[in-house]
Amino acid sequence: MFTKILIANRGEIACRVIATAKKMGIATVAVYSDADKEARHVKLADEAVRLGPAPSRESYLLAEKIIQACKQTGAQAVHPGYGFLSENEAFARRCEEEGIAFIGPKAHSIAAMGDKIASKKLANEAKVNTIPGYNDAIAGAEQAVEIAKGIGYPVMIKASAGGGGKGLRVAFNDKEAFEGFTACQNEAMSSFGDDRIFIEKFVQEPRHIEIQVVGDSHGNVVYLNERECSIQRRHQKVIEEAPSPFISDATRKAMGEQAVQLAKAVKYQSAGTVEFVVGKDQDFYFLEMNTRLQVEHPVTECITGLDLVELMIRVAAGEKLPLTQQDVKRDGWAIECRINAEDPFRNFLPSTGRLVRFQPPEETMFQSEPEKKHGVRVDTGVYEGGEIPMYYDSMIAKLIVHGVDRNDAIHKMRAALNGFVIRGISSSIPFQAALLAHPRFVSGQFNTGFIAEHYAHGFVAEDVPHDDPLFLVALAAFMHRRYRARASGISGQLAGHEVKVGEAFVVVVLGAEGRHQQYPVEVTDFEDKSGSSAVRVGDKSYKIESTATLGQVRVQGSCNGQGFTAQVERGAGKNPLALRIAHNGTQVEALVLSPLGARLHALMPYKAPPDLSKFLLSPMPGLLVHIAVQEGQKVQAGEKLAVIEAMKMENVLLATQDGVVAKLVAGKGESLTVDQVILEFA
Repeated sequence: MFTKILIANRGEIACRVIATAKKMGIATVAVYSDADKEARHVKLADEAVRLGPAPSRESYLLAEKIIQACKQTGAQAVHPGYGFLSENEAFARRCEEEGIAFIGPKAHSIAAMGDKIASKKLANEAKVNTIPGYNDAIAGAEQAVEIAKGIGYPVMIKASAGGGGKGLRVAFNDKEAFEGFTACQNEAMSSFGDDRIFIEKFVQEPRHIEIQVVGDSHGNVVYLNERECSIQRRHQKVIEEAPSPFISDATRKAMGEQAVQLAKAVKYQSAGTVEFVVGKDQDFYFLEMNTRLQVEHPVTECITGLDLVELMIRVAAGEKLPLTQQDVKRDGWAIECRINAEDPFRNFLPSTGRLVRFQPPEETMFQSEPEKKHGVRVDTGVYEGGEIPMYYDSMIAKLIVHGVDRNDAIHKMRAALNGFVIRGISSSIPFQAALLAHPRFVSGQFNTGFIAEHYAHGFVAEDVPHDDPLFLVALAAFMHRRYRARASGISGQLAGHEVKVGEAFVVVVLGAEGRHQQYPVEVTDFEDKSGSSAVRVGDKSYKIESTATLGQVRVQGSCNGQGFTAQVERGAGKNPLALRIAHNGTQVEALVLSPLGARLHALMPYKAPPDLSKFLLSPMPGLLVHIAVQEGQKVQAGEKLAVIEAMKMENVLLATQDGVVAKLVAGKGESLTVDQVILEFA
């Protein structure tokens, strides 16, 4: 067994590998860029080596520097995590040549599966179901249209070296096939330096279901059940679960056995994932094989009780797999939510900056102890006060829950999301809470088009209907009553002018453009020590108990005997006196006033926001990489104005109306904040 391994990655996956290495008594070496010198993975490792400047091409993608770091520190093995160099055949081969163990498959397996065209041919030979399509290089857009017509629409046009949703289009007619081919070729060339494209049948109502396999150097391969990854936004997974609520035991077995056949065909030695697209009639076809550990591996760990990172390390050290196919368990149900630094209310634009607060829900399951069950696990590479840099992907944490069945897991995940406090940046938590509450998700009747279908025009707060909106009103009144009790107990009050707390309040829920709603509320039977009150809103009664104190964002307690977790804070929104209440993905801002205060508030005039249509504002923090216009230039609606880069994504800003550029305010290469002015129109 190795005594020291180097982790050629960053963020949560680097921390995840360190946790297992520590359990196994193996010393760890972290590598970092200048943007990550204070990062969590650097603090957790036994040693750390600087690679270079912040951009990944000058740091985490430098294979030679990583090999050098291994030699310098005496690390006998490299775990590449996912992304960066994890599926780089040349890097795996260099490690082998230098006598450094690559904790992943052999270079020949990566090569065989890394090319989508070659991998499909291999899958065919291994008797794995493949989608009908054209797998040879295509000469041009005209030929692409002929091929698409031959296969039959709809077709998927895909870059051979593609990944992460780049170089991929679906075409339903000749025009879309022609344009899609050209767009894919351009994207593929700029992203991967390889413009080969293939075309295949697009499966109707497709589900993305993948099989986890693990093989050793002794010819043994087992499959560890499946993961359901159909909840995707723009081909990026959002929520994953294991097992799938869709497939039958017979389909699971058939898919698993085909995945093993493919792994054996390429002499696969490590953890890997065979991805399938599954049609509405449970017909399944091979998509691709990921020759690395997947982001969503924790859900498999939960239902099998296996530590996948430990298995990878043991296999890389030459050990035999400690289990056979008969030993693989399927216990309970696991769900993972990817918590990303992005603003769902601003079309999921990246959100970088300092994590002013980062308080995950309490953990009862841990990365290096997969045998612990029926709880909550948080995999993260960040900490409170840390910085979210703009150079890498937007994922800041993975929230994983394990339940006895699917409904239990959904219930646990909703409670865990309610208790996940993130401030300073925006996160995808409200969107995930909405997905978990959606009847189609709860029923398990969804496919990869679920988000595109139900959130076609983006995500707005109204997309999250609360099952009991008056509970939010009652909670605002309850917390306000606790604040007033504290105020009434402060010493040194002037005699005859002490703070008096009544029982009648009005909760004003603040709405857009001055459209507020008023709710008369009575708070009775207040007990400060036990934290109990009876709250009446209209004809509904709520018995709320909580000992939450001022300044605590996370509020836990019970309402009418049922436990709840919510977030309550004062002054977090636009009104410094309002309470912001967040629960089950719904957020409201509310003022709790006396009846007289509410009457006076209703007389306040509405102040319209200033007209900003003459300015182009940065919709997110990022780097201004290109300005496409000059002062005095006439522009038409839809024309490109500027390009902002953040978290490996380029965001093109377009003109919303015709106009003339009067003044360029920001310059190329400038780091922008949210709503910073880029240019002014005449």
